[in-house]
Amino acid sequence: MTAEAFIFDLDGTLIDSEMLWVDAMVAYLADRRCECPRKEMMGIVFGRSWRDIYLDITTRFPALASVPMRQMAGELRDYYVEQCRNSGSILIPSSVALLKSLAKDYPVIVVSGSPHDDILEALKLMGAESSVRFVLGAEDYSPGKPSPAGFLMGARLLGVPPGSCVVFEDSWAGVTAAKAAGMTCVALARPTENPQDLSTADLVLTDLAGFEVEKLRS
Repeated sequence: MTAEAFIFDLDGTLIDSEMLWVDAMVAYLADRRCECPRKEMMGIVFGRSWRDIYLDITTRFPALASVPMRQMAGELRDYYVEQCRNSGSILIPSSVALLKSLAKDYPVIVVSGSPHDDILEALKLMGAESSVRFVLGAEDYSPGKPSPAGFLMGARLLGVPPGSCVVFEDSWAGVTAAKAAGMTCVALARPTENPQDLSTADLVLTDLAGFEVEKLRS
């Protein structure tokens, strides 16, 4: 295959944040007398867009349906920041290094289920703002992963055929979306409390430091 552009997921691929979001959401709900076990919350959060998470939460807890999606995102972010303070660095260094390296020779974008502004903040944390052409977040496309909508929009805006795009993902939903878009998918299989089925990916790596464009072509 000919690689003309690269698309990165954010949470779990570039930053180690998904469990932080899980714990933030559990705490947020507990403070509102809406109990949800951590294990159950993993299934709600991992690999899914904020829009879909919000719809799931407000369906399970109708008392929260009166809270607008943007407002809940803002309230939840305070809980997430507190989790980050207690966890140290959330960057996945080898993934960030790969993004910056590829951006020297190819267009690179980020397509994530996180809110648009959160993606931009993460890029600042990585020092990668200038390496990324643009980002697509939860409010920029619909439906979310495992639908291919976000990846197809990204390819269209880049002016690159989907079959010439390579996606880096870490979740079943993300890998499924990439393959449905007709793209090559490289899955990052890091140790996690919520293992994902990545079997449909074209290549599975435990660390993106092992990725080479030439090996993918062969």
